[in-house]
Amino acid sequence: MAVSTHRLVMIGANHKSASLSLRDALFVDDLAAPGFLEGLKRSGLAEALILSTCDRVEVWTVDADPTHAARLAAEALAARAGLEASVLASHLYTLSGAEAVSHGFTVTASLDSLVIGEPHVSGQVKAAHRLSREAAAMGGELDAYVQAAFAVAKRVRTETAIGEGPVSIAAAAVQIARDLHGDLGRCRALLVGTGEMGELVAESLLAAGLGDLSVTAPRGSRAEALAKALNCHVLPFEEMRDGLANADVVLTCMGSRNVAVSAEAVAAALKKRRRRPIFLVDAGIPGDVETAVNRVEGAFLYDLGDLEKVALKGRATREAAARAARAIVADEAAAFSRGRAARVAVPAIVALRTRFEAAREAVLAEAGTDAAEATRLLVNRLLHAPSEAMKAIAAKGAADGPEWRDMEKTLNTLFRLED
Repeated sequence: MAVSTHRLVMIGANHKSASLSLRDALFVDDLAAPGFLEGLKRSGLAEALILSTCDRVEVWTVDADPTHAARLAAEALAARAGLEASVLASHLYTLSGAEAVSHGFTVTASLDSLVIGEPHVSGQVKAAHRLSREAAAMGGELDAYVQAAFAVAKRVRTETAIGEGPVSIAAAAVQIARDLHGDLGRCRALLVGTGEMGELVAESLLAAGLGDLSVTAPRGSRAEALAKALNCHVLPFEEMRDGLANADVVLTCMGSRNVAVSAEAVAAALKKRRRRPIFLVDAGIPGDVETAVNRVEGAFLYDLGDLEKVALKGRATREAAARAARAIVADEAAAFSRGRAARVAVPAIVALRTRFEAAREAVLAEAGTDAAEATRLLVNRLLHAPSEAMKAIAAKGAADGPEWRDMEKTLNTLFRLED
């Protein structure tokens, strides 16, 4: 089947074009995806993929008529959100051909996300691809494109630092904890207080594989509620000093204007730990940890300002890598489009080779073992029809007319006559 990139069409809404509430209304979870894809097939889109994440909801499809495909996909998305298609239209974008190729590569390589280089995007596209395949909505043409997008994402990860460096305060805390302690699965953490930022950092540590977490706070009921939400342990507040000695990572987020963790308590904990270091994150505003902790050997104290500096450095690293990654995407998108377009010529090339081979076999049968006669006959036979066509074109007008000039240009391109 001849394939050209103009058949690739993408219709959707993302964090740039639609609000979070609208994206939530459009969201198609894994359970709903088969039915949604079946609806697209019934409407006339035989090949389709639905990519639904917190950043975007997009339909990837192939169709000879981009306008037709966009209308069908927009109607399906509007029905999903419970809106009129005309109401949703201003929030949707439609990309086709080379623009669609570049966009899909950019998305899969995590260059169009809220967090550039976010590692889960490629996995989300892979999940969407799997769901489409299971729903019998992944045809050969769309599959070839998605596989190319995976290859581009892999090249970007391999050749750039797009995924390196933390870009948020929580990610910075996770990186420092890993740098200090190595495998987080062998680490214990203590969360002092129930503030939002402390909870956020704790969630990030748990997601990164933290082995054990305990929560302590002056109000036991709040500590118990947060521990339940985080699926971890509760430590009575009066036992906090003992908890410090068991903790490789200490998070504080009380902001009570009183010191919750003193330098003396940290020094005592380190003595019990036989000088095994403690990483302390003071997320309280004002701070919860005595600043003198910075002078305690084996204690590594970071406040929100320190973590933000680490995150800013990570963002700068990723932005530099993103420029290199976008150049890779541009090169790969152009190469993919050229490759797809070149396939249009395949049937004509096959027919030409078949015609020439038939002429060769006929000449060999006619000339027998006389090689010179065979080659003479073959050349004459192959050039007869083109020569007659050239004479007919020349006879229609002047030798310097546009039709003849086009013919000469084509011959020079095909046979390099000027060489």
